[in-house]
Amino acid sequence: MTALVIAEHDNALLKGATLNTVTAAVACGGDVHVLVAGHNAGAAAAAAAQIAGVTKVIHADGPSLAQGLAENVKAQVVSLASSYSHILFPATAGGKNVAPRVAARLDVAQISDVTKVISSDTFERPIYAGNAMATVQSADAVKVLTVRTTGFDAAAATGGSAAVTTVDAVADSGLSTFQGSEIAKNDRPELTAAKIIVSGGRALGSSEKFNEVLTPLADKLGAALGASRAAVDAGYAPNDWQVGQTGKIVAPQLYVAAGISGAIQHLAGMKDSKVIVAINKDPEAPIFQVADYGLEADLFAAVPALTQAL
Repeated sequence: MTALVIAEHDNALLKGATLNTVTAAVACGGDVHVLVAGHNAGAAAAAAAQIAGVTKVIHADGPSLAQGLAENVKAQVVSLASSYSHILFPATAGGKNVAPRVAARLDVAQISDVTKVISSDTFERPIYAGNAMATVQSADAVKVLTVRTTGFDAAAATGGSAAVTTVDAVADSGLSTFQGSEIAKNDRPELTAAKIIVSGGRALGSSEKFNEVLTPLADKLGAALGASRAAVDAGYAPNDWQVGQTGKIVAPQLYVAAGISGAIQHLAGMKDSKVIVAINKDPEAPIFQVADYGLEADLFAAVPALTQAL
């Protein structure tokens, strides 16, 4: 029994989600191999070899894999699939793009957003926006999983000494082409990797108030900024700040929710945070049901006071 983790990387550095996915793969039992599919990605492959728990790194390097196009990565994974009992992807935008294609090509059922490995064929995953947990048993010869990274601790990035094996990259499928990318620039920590997040809701009233009230607190804490879907839809914050079921799933050490009522969609994205602090003037707000610390107060007075105290 051997598991294959599909590494997330930018051809130079591994993304943190890969480490959490390795932990899930170790829990499946047996050896753990990591596929680094990219172009001129030798540094990422070398980093993968250092991950504790990894026994082998497969490095597929070629122009067809340079941009991580889903059709080409799918073909690379399928070419190796016969050697593995489990194929694991982080449940990121990239992982969710490739995993269903692999599962369909292998004619197996994909198990999505795994938060716990119970045994080699049995897994736990959230359903109904996180309001219930389903235990799923798979009888497929190859288990294709996407792993919700907030459910697993990150494997140690150093201490391993896996061998790196090079394989030929697949030919370009010709089904899609890379046209360009617009990378959001942000001086703050990346939302899904941040240890502290300050998040705001529709109660802030405007993008100006959002920045005026929350930015000083985030600066004091060295935090990333997040937002509820309502705040994003209202134009108070950019899309890539959205936390929730249809946004980003986060689990920081500290999550500060200011003016967020706590709709199911939002709670599904942050309820695994280690410590949740909620500031809301509505004592019946659902956010208080999951908060470790709740302050019933007007955020326009409470947040500046908290910032001043810090």
